[in-house]
Amino acid sequence: MQIGRSIIGNNHPPFIIAEMSGNHNHSLDRALAIVEAAAQAGAHAIKLQTYTADTMTLDIAEGEFFISDRNSLWNGQSLYDLYKQAHTPWEWHAPIMKQAEELGLICFSTPFDETAVEFLETLNVPAYKIASFEVVDLPLIQKVAETGKPLIISTGMATVAEIDEAVRTARDAGCRDLVLLKCTSTYPASPKNSNILTIPHIRELFDCEVGLSDHTMGIGAAVAAVAHGATVIEKHFTLSRADGGVDSAFSMEPHEFRILIEETRRAWQSLGCVQYGPGEEGKKSVIFRRSLYVAEDMQAGDIFTKENLRSIRPGLGLSPKYYRTLLGKQVNRDLKKGTPVSWDILV
Repeated sequence: MQIGRSIIGNNHPPFIIAEMSGNHNHSLDRALAIVEAAAQAGAHAIKLQTYTADTMTLDIAEGEFFISDRNSLWNGQSLYDLYKQAHTPWEWHAPIMKQAEELGLICFSTPFDETAVEFLETLNVPAYKIASFEVVDLPLIQKVAETGKPLIISTGMATVAEIDEAVRTARDAGCRDLVLLKCTSTYPASPKNSNILTIPHIRELFDCEVGLSDHTMGIGAAVAAVAHGATVIEKHFTLSRADGGVDSAFSMEPHEFRILIEETRRAWQSLGCVQYGPGEEGKKSVIFRRSLYVAEDMQAGDIFTKENLRSIRPGLGLSPKYYRTLLGKQVNRDLKKGTPVSWDILV
């Protein structure tokens, strides 16, 4: 499948998405700087989130609308205030996308309701992402799929049955290019809870491209994902974690993102195919194997002994597996020390 200029599949390097989320800290200048930094780091795409506090929740600051989890990065905030702080103003989308295009980046977004889809269609986005918490919002998935654009869905906490419903809804509504991302919906996520082995299972079950929406720290989970067939990696991206922001604690800085891109590409390059033996590039190194050599000057009629027959490097003589076979055998000519042993020197 293809998004913009990038082809996604096992025969191509991993498609790396830098997720801006709310790391712009409500500064358009910072948002544009994030786009530039992502391009310089080598990302293929920059992703936004398209919502307002009012399209996400109700303006209530108590009960289930208030976060009171000490382990949460957002403890002590209402959902409404959190989304108000984190959202990307809709009027910023056009300049951000323009900046991305000028820098050769693909820019698309995650809509959180139908109005966001309608708005993003006016900007002609090349693809859509469904967030892991919205995987059960089948009307939203249907609305996105009806655009005919490539669709990326984070699976997050979804059961196999819920993923199946989402995939069926998308395909029935016209989606032909689909990516499912393994995702652990904790922030930050623990590598122990990443369960990367699910990725090839998702590919087998749903016959689509697969990847990882990665909320862990570092690059280990992403590299492991590519090693298990991931063709898409999404990571939250910021200029500096020290600057703060709603997602900064589990976001990558530019120098880290460059390493992510380099190492996931290396992981992809290393996959190759099932192969034994030296391969084309390794053939030249065969000479450095051990082989059988004449270790002392010999005259015609002499026999091989442990003193004059040795297994050494380089590898131009007979294989060491013939060592015991050759002990006691006569040579048919004078031989200098350092002569590689071959069958035609035997009587």
